Amino acid sequence: MNESLSRPTAADAAELLARVRARRPRVHCLMNSVVQKFTADGITAVGAIPSMTASLDEVADFVARADVLTVNLGTLDAERRHVIRLAVDMANAGGKPWILDPVHCDYSPGRLAFAQELIGLGPTVVRGNRAEMALIGEVRASLAIETGPVDRLCDGAVQVTVENGHAWMAGVTGTGCLSGGVIAAFLAVEGNALKAAAAALATTGVAAELAAPEARGPGSFGIAFLDTLASLSADDLLKHARIRHATA
Repeated sequence: MNESLSRPTAADAAELLARVRARRPRVHCLMNSVVQKFTADGITAVGAIPSMTASLDEVADFVARADVLTVNLGTLDAERRHVIRLAVDMANAGGKPWILDPVHCDYSPGRLAFAQELIGLGPTVVRGNRAEMALIGEVRASLAIETGPVDRLCDGAVQVTVENGHAWMAGVTGTGCLSGGVIAAFLAVEGNALKAAAAALATTGVAAELAAPEARGPGSFGIAFLDTLASLSADDLLKHARIRHATA
């Protein structure tokens, strides 16, 4: 494959945001219960449709109707593990893309073992912070993302950094989870995981930068961030997205 064809740009971010708004993909989220509403609001703001049930009786049916699945290991317990396994099996059986966020796998050996089990099932994207990604070992996925002040993405052939964002994102619980939901929405309309994820991270990062001057602190920033996501334009992305490339 010509590497230049897979290298995402600000123009790709603008195009994919328009595609999400036109197609309105359904994103099923097995999400940290603390951040479900904020994540759902963010997915809705970019134009996709969230579903959030973690019911053992319903999750397979909801994943079957969704276009993409995102799995977050926050607020994990025995029943949630069972639900996640069912959801991943359904996504794989239907050939649907899915994302794993191995939240706090560096805190608990049991959580780390479960994250490694899920990685063995072949997620499309694995995203985590530096400590999490350092522990999980080899990633069997189309794309690995290390999140931080600069997000680093690698698909094995190409490395990309996305340098957008604002410090207040760290002061609002759930901005990372929301970003994972937006990556899922973009992945539902773009088969190239590197392009979809870089475009999604640029979208949330630019929205954060543009929202910050309208806010007085983290509380008002969270509201301004959602408002800006909903109104973000192609010109905003073309002017402000900072996506850099390097050969892996």
